[in-house]
Amino acid sequence: MDLVRSFLEQQPILTLFLVIGLGYALGELNLRGFSLGAGAVLFVGLAIGAFAPGAVPPALLQSVGLVLFFYGIGIQYGRQFFVGLTSPAGLRQNGLAMLGLLVGTLVAIGLLPLGIGINYASGLFAGALVSTGALQAALEATGSSQPLIGYSVSYPFGVFGTILAMSLALRLVKPQLNAPVAAGYTTLELRVSRADVIGKRIGELAQALPPGVQIAAIRHGEVNTIPQPTTQLAEGDNVLIMGPPGVVEQARQIFGPVVAPTMLDNPQGLEYFRVFVSRPTVAGRRLGDLQIAETLSAAVVNVRRGDAELHATPDLVLESGDRIGLVTQRSNFAKLRSFFGNSIKGTAEISYVSLGLGMVLGVLLGLITVPVPWLGSISLGLAGGPLLMSLLLGRLGRTGPITWSIPLTANLVLRTFGLTLFLASVGMRSGETFVTTVQSEGLQLLAAGAAITLAVVISTLLIGHLLMRMPFDELLGVTAGISGNPAILAFAARSVPTDKPDLSYAITFPTTTIAKILIVQLLVAIFGST
Repeated sequence: MDLVRSFLEQQPILTLFLVIGLGYALGELNLRGFSLGAGAVLFVGLAIGAFAPGAVPPALLQSVGLVLFFYGIGIQYGRQFFVGLTSPAGLRQNGLAMLGLLVGTLVAIGLLPLGIGINYASGLFAGALVSTGALQAALEATGSSQPLIGYSVSYPFGVFGTILAMSLALRLVKPQLNAPVAAGYTTLELRVSRADVIGKRIGELAQALPPGVQIAAIRHGEVNTIPQPTTQLAEGDNVLIMGPPGVVEQARQIFGPVVAPTMLDNPQGLEYFRVFVSRPTVAGRRLGDLQIAETLSAAVVNVRRGDAELHATPDLVLESGDRIGLVTQRSNFAKLRSFFGNSIKGTAEISYVSLGLGMVLGVLLGLITVPVPWLGSISLGLAGGPLLMSLLLGRLGRTGPITWSIPLTANLVLRTFGLTLFLASVGMRSGETFVTTVQSEGLQLLAAGAAITLAVVISTLLIGHLLMRMPFDELLGVTAGISGNPAILAFAARSVPTDKPDLSYAITFPTTTIAKILIVQLLVAIFGST
């Protein structure tokens, strides 16, 4: 064993990747739907850090990993975050999330008279709510490794306890939720026969169509054309409608009877065509600003981003890696490929100019300290600064020639690797202290962390369901947003037949993350590092 320890301590980079590999192997173990995921890297890091304390990697890796993680999170959720700050539904969801955090904060304060110091309590708060940002803030504010110990002890129940509470709530409430329209697109060709649409312009009619339904083409006589906003429908015209299954059927009531076969079945007519967005001059721009129908004689009918089908609205901002479905003449295919780029590499490419500038701005923002009367000062730090800045940049999407967005695939890789580096580094750094403390105070800390988790989750579910009458699928998303762990969101998404948990999570997760970072700093400032 001494030989193995000596080898690991002489090869810290090798040991770091050993921690990462073993951590993910452990994290993939699934027990009735519960798994630690990336969080298992922390526990393997603690174990190897205790065994070979001299193998600790450079501290810079911990900071770099954290910045990568939060920058990627903010870029992805920037638009949803700001929608949540302005829309009634988003304000309601964020308000409930803040109430839940207030309950958790009060429970953490209540631990202090029980002999649990603020250093441990701040870490317990971060772990019970599965927040690496709050953990980093606690480590910086206290200058001690004790917050990590509290975090590590409370983290497993922070994940498992939240899933357990949500599962019990689902069994008790048994919410009746309608399944969403099936994914994918259906095509119908309809004869214009209703008097109230004859003579109307396409731009006017588009406002009356069900969400996600597009007028892709028009047949006037024997000529198939791409519709313009000013195009007027005449009696006997055919319109090609594309949209989600079920919803597209509602268009019959607007235009008239179905015509078969469709104009897409004519090999000399219009065809459906898909192309990747990879040109920097296109990514970050709104569909409406590109004037595709007017300049390229094509109609955009859907956009696929990752696994999600998006409605092709004029306000939709394109991102590198998006796959666009169009209806056009075959002779236009080459021109469309050139316009959009059509490189599959766009799904994984990152602009390191925008990434570097964005991170510099984020780190600078985190360095700004705000004085708090009688308490000292607080700052967003290495977690909150990059997160808030990337939320702003993600909302902008584009500034002049600079595209801030990151393709979803590349974003997932970037932030997962960042989180992995952070958890492995911080775990290895605190292994020895962790083992000693858990042996003496483990049960007390475990019970304290569980109390914070259950208080937050149960209060959120009760207030949201009984007082605010929030739809239960939204409520699960808010609960997952407070807790933060992707495994919790995955459980919520599997439990209901709608996509509302994902939307509520996107709205509340950034808000609660920033709030948790500030809360732990305020707790340490008020009660002093002990």
